[in-house]
Amino acid sequence: MKSLVLLGGGYGNMRILSKILPEVLPQDYQVTLIDRMPYHGLKTEFYALAAGSKSDKDVRVNFPKDERINTVYGEITDIDLDSQIISVGQSRVDYDELVIGLGCEDKYHNVPGAKEHTYSIQTLAAARKTYHDISELPSGAQVGIVGAGLSGIELASALRESRDDLDIFLYDRGERILNQFPEKLSNYVKKWFDEHNVTVVPNSNIVKVSPGVLYNKDTENKHDLIVWTAGIQPVALVRNLPVEHSQSRRVIVNQYHQIPTYPNVYVVGDCANLPFAPSAQLAEEQADQIAYVLKTIWQGKPLPEKMPDIKIQGFLGALGEKKGFAYLMDKTVTGRLASILKSGVLWLYKHHNG
Repeated sequence: MKSLVLLGGGYGNMRILSKILPEVLPQDYQVTLIDRMPYHGLKTEFYALAAGSKSDKDVRVNFPKDERINTVYGEITDIDLDSQIISVGQSRVDYDELVIGLGCEDKYHNVPGAKEHTYSIQTLAAARKTYHDISELPSGAQVGIVGAGLSGIELASALRESRDDLDIFLYDRGERILNQFPEKLSNYVKKWFDEHNVTVVPNSNIVKVSPGVLYNKDTENKHDLIVWTAGIQPVALVRNLPVEHSQSRRVIVNQYHQIPTYPNVYVVGDCANLPFAPSAQLAEEQADQIAYVLKTIWQGKPLPEKMPDIKIQGFLGALGEKKGFAYLMDKTVTGRLASILKSGVLWLYKHHNG
């Protein structure tokens, strides 16, 4: 019996499972899914769990049920590409083909104290911890959120609606929010924050963090709790693989999403070096191609000389429960419509994944 091993139960590997089961996977194959959690976490919604606007059960779905899936729960401690062995604690798992989809962790940009003195929303466990400590803050407490990308914006807006008694500060490195996108989008988000008493601090440069204090250039800003949403990087296990990495420490892959020196190993999602910002949408688009490549190889057919280009439609963001913003196919969408679009996409994802 041959073995396809999937590392991580994120968006990419969930999509691969949906594409190869039940018909595509050869009869002499078994799939082993390895994850630390017994369910798939909806990472795009972890901000809502941390803010207290969604419950734990709202941000996870069960892994698919199939007699050919062997699920192993635990922390992956080593990936031996030469011996084709995955270590999970004291256990060993062999593979014939491997898909690495272990996701990302916070990137602290060498800012002293950032890792030690800030909270995270990068994992379900971290988001739970953040929610727990935010929920115990007294009325009038100050929360600082470092990073005004999509995660920071959604966290700040959800927290405002969940805890209207807190003072919220959002530190943005740019001159305006979402400065890589049309000004109309930036203005809409900034107006929402102004109307809901969220203080946006533009042109920020956090140089140090100590307990309860953010150092923005030469200014000390005291906060009762600080959340870091200012960048991501592949998990350390992937950053340390003996393969070629990009400057951002993502794994260099070929057009078939394989590691060139280990063509039986694929990398999906945040760990792969692709010409797009990491996202759930990108992981799923990439997973579709990996599933196609696997199917082609299993059927003994030649791979195409050139794989189709991956196309990203845009992004959707929430501003609390009833408003939102989106950039889709080079067009800006704001307000209730954007909120409905995001809710609809989430509902469809949950529906199709049980």
